[in-house]
Amino acid sequence: MPKYMLIMRGTDESNAAMMANIDEMMATTRQFIEDLFKAGVYVAAEGLDDPAQGVVVDFSGEAPVVTDGPYGETKELFGGFFLLDVASKQEAVEWAKRVPAAPGAKIEVRRVPGSDEVPQVDG
Repeated sequence: MPKYMLIMRGTDESNAAMMANIDEMMATTRQFIEDLFKAGVYVAAEGLDDPAQGVVVDFSGEAPVVTDGPYGETKELFGGFFLLDVASKQEAVEWAKRVPAAPGAKIEVRRVPGSDEVPQVDG
């Protein structure tokens, strides 16, 4: 079966809303992961630390430039992911609709290509 990644995206506002109800959000997320596990589609799930603790390495110029977070120019922040082993994109979308998310957040659904689909480098 193909794997699909459900990528959690948020804004400063949706992240603040999530943090305001963090105990409830964690409980519903644990239940969601349990549901994924019981359905046999769970592969992995991880959340990320506060964006203010991260950095961006920008390759726009001649040399990479490192900028500390938070990032004023960023409209959406990558907050974490769920990796599922499901039969189809539609099944992944159905699970994405069930992700516990704060108002304003988005879930991006992307297929993870198998190793047989990735070009191999000889050498």
